[in-house]
This record gives sequence, structure tokens and C-alpha cells, in this order.
Amino acid sequence: MKKLCVMLLAFLYVNSVVTAQELYMPRNIRQAYKNNTRSVTGAPGKNYWQNKGIYQLHITVDPPSRKVTGTTAIRYINNSPDTLKDLAIRILVNIHKPQATRSGYTAKDFLTDGMVIDSLVINGTLIPFNNDIGTIGKVKLPQPLKHGEQANVFIKYRYDLSVLSGREGMLDATSAFLAYAYPRISVYDDYNGWDMLEHSDRAEFYSDFNDYDVMVTAPKDYVVWGTGDLLNAAEVLQPEIAGRLKKSYTSEEVIHIADKAEMEQKKVTRQQDWNTWHFTAKHIADVTYAVSNHYVWDGASAVVDSSNMRRASMQAAYNDTAVDFRNSVKFGQYALNWFSHHWPGVPYPFPVMTAVQGFADMEYPMMVNDGSVGNDLAFAQLVQDHEMAHTYFPFYMGINETRYAFMDEGWATTFEYLIAIAEKGKEVADNFYRKFRVKKYISDPSTEEDQPIISMSTQVSGMGYGSNSYGKASLAYLALKDLLGDQLFRKSLHAYMDNWNGKHPIPWDFFYAFNTASGQNLNWFWNNWFFSNNYIDLGIVSASQRGKELGLKINNAGGFAIPFDVVLTYADGTSSRVHQTPAVWKAGKTIALKVKAEKQVKEVLLDGVLYMDATEKDNKVTL
Repeated sequence: MKKLCVMLLAFLYVNSVVTAQELYMPRNIRQAYKNNTRSVTGAPGKNYWQNKGIYQLHITVDPPSRKVTGTTAIRYINNSPDTLKDLAIRILVNIHKPQATRSGYTAKDFLTDGMVIDSLVINGTLIPFNNDIGTIGKVKLPQPLKHGEQANVFIKYRYDLSVLSGREGMLDATSAFLAYAYPRISVYDDYNGWDMLEHSDRAEFYSDFNDYDVMVTAPKDYVVWGTGDLLNAAEVLQPEIAGRLKKSYTSEEVIHIADKAEMEQKKVTRQQDWNTWHFTAKHIADVTYAVSNHYVWDGASAVVDSSNMRRASMQAAYNDTAVDFRNSVKFGQYALNWFSHHWPGVPYPFPVMTAVQGFADMEYPMMVNDGSVGNDLAFAQLVQDHEMAHTYFPFYMGINETRYAFMDEGWATTFEYLIAIAEKGKEVADNFYRKFRVKKYISDPSTEEDQPIISMSTQVSGMGYGSNSYGKASLAYLALKDLLGDQLFRKSLHAYMDNWNGKHPIPWDFFYAFNTASGQNLNWFWNNWFFSNNYIDLGIVSASQRGKELGLKINNAGGFAIPFDVVLTYADGTSSRVHQTPAVWKAGKTIALKVKAEKQVKEVLLDGVLYMDATEKDNKVTL
């Protein structure tokens, strides 16, 4: 019966599209829907597919030398209907090459010679590789790869970590963050074919869901933290340390797995010349590792699934002088539990999360790399919350961050705000959100600020990129939550996430999934928020009171369908507040409202709360 109801709802929605306000769709994406790889029900189409890689990595790092050497063995499976004549190899650390595409000036310490591929073998054939490339290049396959066939790829490579650490590189003389530390096969998808966009220092990522078996070799006294299950703790750690790590997996209390003195006295790792740390992770977008011979190590755990009491490990690696990071595990325990049980309300899907002190304020699968902010614990918690929220977008939902950054940054910003309400109260959360996420956007009237959110992230820059990806997108999601109400919003969000977990959704999949799950045609809302040049600017045209009713005429000059409150201040000094959802704007930009007024009204104010107004002077009238 449930399946029949869903099918009926989808049928009604699909047929309503003919008469409803349609959404703009680029020709290549329209073709994907025509090919039934995607569906206007918001679910993957009957012909949906995605390719996969089975990766075996061996990465060797030797601080204080910046040299990294490695081998990558890939079993690449072509699930597409196409015959592939070449493979696209993506080398993200080539962003450090002097001639790489970047958004602006960079310091010399950021620059390196990039990655050198010493040998590339595909299906037993040695393939010439041109190392004079940027972050992406194609190689010819020795034989075409047909649907359902596999290619075995072996790559031997080396590169130097950059002195200046950003998203990866040297954290200090003897600590390093190894992100994007291996060559990988780029995404081949149903709407663009090979993803051939050059990576830039501003853009983020797009990855297949692969399986990883990873060996990281480091000198003795160096601890390795990273993505996946650590399989051989007893082989690389001294017994007491391995015991503490194991205990932390089920502990509510923060355990100091390795303190400063123990690191200095070489009591942490096995005293072999080299230790090889073995990690595994399945169906995940990427793997990342950090190494240090002096970072201290904390750990505890949190319940992330109350149905079976499954726990996830929360760990932190940091300089002992970083005051804020001493609270990192405690903050992380709260976030893992809260995100799992509230918003998005999906159990944290991975076994571990590690916060590493670095410089990037950046998310990775099962890891975050955050800068230290000293004694500002509130801000430290917010930053860590934001990066941990990215677990769901893009690592649970494999969205294309490069093209549509709003699909992950907007959600992380939204969850950051919602958890802040729980942690610090609504007033504090509201004030921070307005100051940090909205004020710069609405105070800047430049043309690029008002480009549609749907604009490809590679085609906007500066605050235009920041606003579309973070603030405006988050305001749209919160407006949608207000429009639907928490219960229906949650149902729709979970439907979207259930549809596309472990897959590659694009914006239209999100739009259609919410349409279907909510039972509403929300195309008017999507057009208003994502496909327009709108901004936030309400104004009172007129206000008059007749008896116990206040008549208001309001103009939405900016155009965005925002929620707002009508605040009435009475002649006796008291006040009342009446909430309006975004639904009032479905009919147009000018509306007439009737508001109950039990007493004589002295003043009327339109309060957008989070939705700061571009022209505040016309938001208030005195009667």
C-alpha cells in the first residue's frame, strides 16, 4: 500500500509539471532525465548508474622531509552504458604548481613542482604519462573498456608537501596533513561524461564512492590518524596506548590516549624504524591522513544510533598549547549525537571522526582540519560543528561540490545554525548567523551578489561565491523549513537523503525529491530562491487599523519568498508578534494582510529575524 501511494503521488506530480511553473534545466541535464538515469519523482531513474573504484594505496611519508612516495592500485569498474576509450586521471596536489589555476595571489611557500607519475600501468601495459599537466589529464586505454568491464590501473608516484599548509601540506616541521595524497580516476557521470574541470584553490570536490585499503608508512614516534577503521593498532602502538585507544571507543569520558610527555618520551608508537598503519573504508568519497611526532591525542565516543546503541569514536590530535582543542572531543561528542538525532536526524554513518589542528577549516571523510582560535571556545565549537556537519553533504550524499557548492555548504551552514540554538540558545545563534552569514551579503549591492544560486560555483567569485554557497543557500533551506513546518520538512529531507545516499544527486534531484515527498509542487519556491536574481527587501506600503483588525499592504521589492514577523507595538507600550511563512509570497510580490489587533496600534514593524533587509527604513511605520 505504501509503495502504491508513493507511485500515485509521483504520477500526480509528474502530470502536474505540464501545467505548473517549470524549472530551467540545462540541455545535458534534461537529456539525463530523458534517458531515465534521473526521475522527476526525485529518485534515481530506472537507468541510473555510477562507476566505482577499488583502491589499494600505500603512502610513505618521512618528516621532517616533505617527500611523499606512494603506489595506487585501482580496479576500476565501468557501470556506464558507454564504452570508454580513455581514463581521466585527477591529481589534486598539482594545485601547488606555479602555473595551476588559482583564484588569486599565493605565497611562494605554497608552490611545489606538483606530483610526478613515475609509472602508469593499465591492464599490464605501460602507458606513457605526460607530467606536464594541471590537476586533470586523460590517458588512452590500451583496449576500450566496455559496459560491465574492469580496468586494472597501477600508478607509482612521488611529490613534495607544500611548506605552507592550506587544505593539505606541512602543519609544522614534523606534522603533516595528507589530503588528496594519491592520484585518482575522475568521475564519469550521466550528465557530463568525464569530469574535466581543472581544480582551483577555491573550488571543492566531486568524487566517486570507492572502497579503500590503505597503508600509511611513517617513521617510529609518528602517530597516523585518518579515514577508516584502523586495523592494526596493536602492531603500531605500544600496548598501553593501544589499550587506551580501544577503551575510548566505548567511553563517554574523554581519555587522554597520548599526552605530551609520552610523545616526548617515545612511549606511544612501537619502536621500529618504520610503522605501517593499516586503514580500510568502503563506499566513501575519499581518504585523508595526518601524521605528527608531538601532537597529543584524545578520544571518547558518542551514541549515534539509539536503535542499536551504535557508537562512533571521536578523536582529536593537536598541539598541547591549543587551549580550544582540549575541548575538541567533548564538542565533537555532542555534535555527533545531535546531528544523528535532531538535524538532519540521520545516524552518523562512519565509525570515527577525528579533529586535527591545522589551518584549513575544512572537512574530509571522517576528519576535519581546523585552525586553533585560542580561548574563543564558542567560535571553535561552531567551526568544528560546521565541518563535521559536512559528513552528510558531500560524504553521505555525493554531490558535485565543484559545480554546485550550495548543495553542501548551504546545508552545513544550516545545521551549524540549528545546533548552535541547542548549544547556545536562539538569541545567540540568531545574532551570530546574522553577523557571520547574512550581513556582508545583504550590505553588498554588487551585481554578483544577486546572481542566481543555481549559477555554477566555478562561474562566480569572491562574495558572490560565498553568498551563493553559504548564506543565501542556507536562508533558502531555512525558508523551506518554515514553509513546510518541521515535520514535513524532515520527511522530505529524509526522502531526499534516502534516495541519494551513496549516489550523485544534482540540484534538480533535490527539488523533485522535496516536491514528491511533501506532496506539493514547490517549483514556485525553487524558481524564487534558486533561479532568480532576487534579494531581501520588504517594505510597508500602507497600514491602517479598523477596530480590532490591522490592514497591511506589503511590497517585496527584493523578491525572495522569506518568512517574517509582523510586530505590533500598542499605545500602552505592550507588543505582539504574528508570524508569516513564505507561502504568503506565492501569489506575487505585493500582498495585503489582515492582522488581529486587540488594542490601539502605535507602530508596525516587519522583522525578518535572520533575513536582514536591504532597506530597513521602510520596514517600520507609525500609525
